Amino acid sequence: MKLIVDSGSTKADWIAMDEQGNIQFTASTLGLNPEVLTKDEVITRINDRFDIAQNKDIVKELYFYGAGCGTDRMKNHLTDILHELFLNAHIEVKEDTYAAVFATTPRGEKAIVSILGTGSNCSYFDGEVLHQKVQSLGYLAMDDCSGNQFGRHLIRAYYFNTMPKELVASFEKEYDLDADAIKHNLYKVPNPNAYLATFAKFLIQNKDHEFIQKIILNDMQNFVDLYIRQFDNCAEVPNHFIGSIAYYLKEELDMVLSKNGMKLGNVFRKPIDGLIHYHSV
Repeated sequence: MKLIVDSGSTKADWIAMDEQGNIQFTASTLGLNPEVLTKDEVITRINDRFDIAQNKDIVKELYFYGAGCGTDRMKNHLTDILHELFLNAHIEVKEDTYAAVFATTPRGEKAIVSILGTGSNCSYFDGEVLHQKVQSLGYLAMDDCSGNQFGRHLIRAYYFNTMPKELVASFEKEYDLDADAIKHNLYKVPNPNAYLATFAKFLIQNKDHEFIQKIILNDMQNFVDLYIRQFDNCAEVPNHFIGSIAYYLKEELDMVLSKNGMKLGNVFRKPIDGLIHYHSV
């Protein structure tokens, strides 16, 4: 059996395939970001899913693409954890950008591929090799234009009293904005980045409001300036995107890229379908 895993910080999608490429089952677990989870938390999240746990011994290949796997230390750490669970498997762990590249970019073609989901990153694929010029430092220092950064913007606007009153009323109905509740989720509960990203739903629902539009467009322009412009041919190759933020704000992405003389390419919410094809050929 072959397992393909596409893991963000919030959720991980699992596909099990036989040797002929036929899908045996699909499953979902909570996200498996090794930067924010302990070893025991990773193991528990996998073992809690019965169809994965009961097939651990017959898995021969496991291809894991995940948030938080951008450094050799984290890749090796997660590989060691997975080896304890899948004793008979050949295991490859790559950062989530590889999943985005393989899902969006035809073999041999060049493209800039970005992820805008709970977190964010940006890479250049030269048709064979992935290149990154910005090493992510995680949600506290980076993750520009991501769900968790948008959540941070909204919480700050609410507490600094800069959010328009008509938005405040609906924001209060949608979320528990008690300071103790927010601090508990930020500092006491696993995956604070995923918690922050839950507020992005409100941003997307109200994206046509002038106040929200300013936040979205400013962050997208910052992402272009800080990430995409790192690559000299950014105006010559397509810009592909993966992630819920990119998917639901595709119109705004197209607007900002066009303004900067860049081309919007493929935009998918999740890369898993493309990964099935990639690992079947």
